Amino acid sequence: MAQPDRFDADYYHRFYGDPATRVVSQGHVRKLAAFTVSYLRFLGMPLRNALDLGCGVGHWRTALKALTPRTSYQGVEYSAYLCERYGWARGSVVDYNPGIDFDLVICQGVMQYLPDRDAAAAIANLGQLCRGALYLEALTQRDWDENCDRSVTDGDVHLRSGAWYRKHLAKSFTALGGGVFVAKGANVALFELEGPG
Repeated sequence: MAQPDRFDADYYHRFYGDPATRVVSQGHVRKLAAFTVSYLRFLGMPLRNALDLGCGVGHWRTALKALTPRTSYQGVEYSAYLCERYGWARGSVVDYNPGIDFDLVICQGVMQYLPDRDAAAAIANLGQLCRGALYLEALTQRDWDENCDRSVTDGDVHLRSGAWYRKHLAKSFTALGGGVFVAKGANVALFELEGPG
């Protein structure tokens, strides 16, 4: 697993605090959350609780509170610095197990920090934790080569192919697009063109 000392105050100031170098903002996450919540509502999926693995500074908590105030939110973070600062539960996506499952599991910008074996275990764990939908964002090799702004993106990560992620996710999830996956055990009807085909 990634070293917890890496995710200190300087790391979060650079990638989340400083407007000149941050990789994501509250406004960006608000749009992601609005898209995700709208998609789940369209599919008629409940949103009673949400688990945010690698919750960072809490952008998803803020967005979900505005969109779905009745949804209970659980933030989990690997960074000791953030757990102390924000009061998050300390844990890792690789093996976090609170003994319940969730309507929505969020894992944004975490997987690329894990070596292959841990990332595969993390995806299997996401399948155990999620009874509804997963929002997953992970930097791939292709994203690094073609899509991301390298001036604000942390490149000291494990870059894998999208095919690697899709292969591991397919055991427990159906891809819906936009980073949204539905758990195979969820009681939701998907028309043919809504899934991967």
